[in-house]
Amino acid sequence: MQVTSSVREPLVTGGKSYHDVTHDVSRHVEAKPNIRWFLAFLTSAGVLALGSIAVVATVWEGIGMWGLNKTVGWAWDITNFVWWVGIGHAGTLISAVLLLFRQKWRTSINRAAEAMTIFAVICAAMFPVLHMGRPWLGAYWALPLPNVFGSLWVNFNSPLLWDVFAISTYFSVSLVFWYIGLIPDFATIRDRATGLRKIIYGALSFGWDGAAKSWSRYESVSLILAGLATPLVLSVHTIVSFDFATSVIPGWHTTIFPPYFVAGAIFSGFAMVLTLMIVTRKVYKLEDYITMGHIELMNIVIIITGSIVGIAYITEFFIAWYSGVEAEQYAFINRATGPYWWAYWSMMTCNVISPQLFWFKKIRTSIVATFALSIVVNIGMWFERFVIIVTSLHRDYLPSSWAMFYPTWADVGVYLFTFGLFFTLFFLFAKFFPVINMAEVKSVLKSSSDKVHK
Repeated sequence: MQVTSSVREPLVTGGKSYHDVTHDVSRHVEAKPNIRWFLAFLTSAGVLALGSIAVVATVWEGIGMWGLNKTVGWAWDITNFVWWVGIGHAGTLISAVLLLFRQKWRTSINRAAEAMTIFAVICAAMFPVLHMGRPWLGAYWALPLPNVFGSLWVNFNSPLLWDVFAISTYFSVSLVFWYIGLIPDFATIRDRATGLRKIIYGALSFGWDGAAKSWSRYESVSLILAGLATPLVLSVHTIVSFDFATSVIPGWHTTIFPPYFVAGAIFSGFAMVLTLMIVTRKVYKLEDYITMGHIELMNIVIIITGSIVGIAYITEFFIAWYSGVEAEQYAFINRATGPYWWAYWSMMTCNVISPQLFWFKKIRTSIVATFALSIVVNIGMWFERFVIIVTSLHRDYLPSSWAMFYPTWADVGVYLFTFGLFFTLFFLFAKFFPVINMAEVKSVLKSSSDKVHK
């Protein structure tokens, strides 16, 4: 007889059997969409349509529609780009890194986290493309292709080109990793379906037969992809930070950016996973699979990464003071006391103070508190990127060039467009794809359930 350890909380509650796992996850895919799903989907699609007006206006009129000026040449576009890329980090971390470390608690949340990664990276990619102004005329210049018009090549010394490599690789590996994990579950739904649905899910499952050799190859491929994806957790946001760190702008030219950006990305990514999973857990009645144990462990990761981010903020001030460079010192004093002081203190409150509330077990095991704080963290991480970019640019070496940045309706509209796109894709995923990895939950069921197995 095998009994779960009394020391560790079970990862699957409710005494579930293999059949229960299949039924509980598949029924949401098999059932017709209900009114709540339609309302949520139509809301996100409405935001997408509304934001499309700003996107069309930007493409038609050019990026002069944004609030950029001669001093602040980067603002909401790059702020949102870095923010969305950061949100995509949690999916790869939960799926790849925790798989390599054999952490069983990842199994119920990895599928939705991986989907979130893909949708977030798609949203992030929107901003560099739109920033090109006329992407159909020049987007291919960002690729390292031989130039048929002359001898001009991309600049391999530019971190903006590294972004193209890093993010395209990150997206490709994440997409393959996500889809490979879906194949056994598509086969399960295929075997329960009839008619057209059986044909569609049969095609999606690539003829999966569940044989021992198939499972062996599945596990081998998963480990290989996890091994490839793990360095990407560190490399992608490190390279994004180089966009800033390799410049000579006061407030950017610092070696702390790579680890600081990576920690911040994991911080914001886990917060977004919590926001989505708490809602999914409630709507789809998956409390037995996404338990308080999962939520508490993710909150602990948020405490750790939030504390690292807080130390990075303090270290930045120390480095500016210790350097003795007046422009560097002024950049940080201006962040805290200048015209954008409200953004800086919003960042500090949301990112440094609010996560410390999770030290209290009552708060980190509260659904309402966790949901509220996960949203607060992502608001704070948006302000972090805004503060780094705008406050460093709007006042630099030349007081004669100082200027303020004010977002226009087009800035706000393009941001809304990405929100609408993200949630539209996520709602479609949650309805037509299994949101929990049935195969992996079943693999840990015996050792991680609250049921006694004989």
